[in-house]
Amino acid sequence: MLSCMDLKNFFPNIPAARVQALFAKLGYPAGVAGALARLCVNRTPAGVLLQRPDGTPLPWAERQPFRSPHLPQGSPCSPAAANLCAYRLDLRLSALAQSLGACYSRYADDLVFSGGPQFARAVGRFCARTGAIAIEEGFIVNTKKTRAMRAGARQQVTGVVVNRHPNLARAEFDLLKATLTNCVRHGPASQNRGRRDNFRGHLDGKVAYPSMLNAARGARLRQVFDAIDWAA
Repeated sequence: MLSCMDLKNFFPNIPAARVQALFAKLGYPAGVAGALARLCVNRTPAGVLLQRPDGTPLPWAERQPFRSPHLPQGSPCSPAAANLCAYRLDLRLSALAQSLGACYSRYADDLVFSGGPQFARAVGRFCARTGAIAIEEGFIVNTKKTRAMRAGARQQVTGVVVNRHPNLARAEFDLLKATLTNCVRHGPASQNRGRRDNFRGHLDGKVAYPSMLNAARGARLRQVFDAIDWAA
C-alpha cells in the first residue's frame, strides 16, 4: 500500500521568523540569525500576485503567504533551510508511520508512506492524522493531491513508477523510444519541434533519466540514440 500527499505552498509557508528562529536554535547570536534569515527569504512583488501566468486571478487566501518574507522556491538555500524547519514534522510523521508498520519519506513537499495490510486498513484515519500533524507544525496538506495506491494499481511517486522497482512510466518510455526511432529514420531535425539549440544534449538527458531508473531499459534507448546520424 502506498499513500502520497502534498504540502500546499511548502516554501511560502515557511516565514522569515521561522527561519530566524532556526538559525538562533543552531547557536547563532540574535543579530547574526536575523541577518542570515534576511538573506534566505524574499517577498513576492504585489504585481506578480495579481494573477497567475495563465491570466486567471490568484485567490486571496493563496496570495497571503507570498505577501510576507518567506523561503522562495528555486533559491539554492531554500531546500536545506526548509528541511531543517520541517525536522519536527518528519520526526512525528515517521513515528506515526512506524506505529502502523509503515515507512515514511519526504522529498520537498511530497510525502510518501508505504506499508502492508495493517497500514492499508488504517489509511483513512492515517491521512486525517497526518493532516492534523502538518497543521500543528505550520504546514497544510493539499487534500486534492492525496492518493492511495494499492499493489494491484500503478504506484507512482514524483513521476517514477515504484511497484517492484523504480521505472519510467510505459507511456513516457514509448514516446521517447518513438522520438529516437524517428530521429534515426528521418533525421534529428524532424523531431526538434521545440527548435532547441542543443537538441542532441536534450535527448541525451532524456535517455540518461530512464537509464538511472532501469539499466536494461536505458541500454535499449541508448542503443537507438547512438544510431542517430547527427551529421545529417
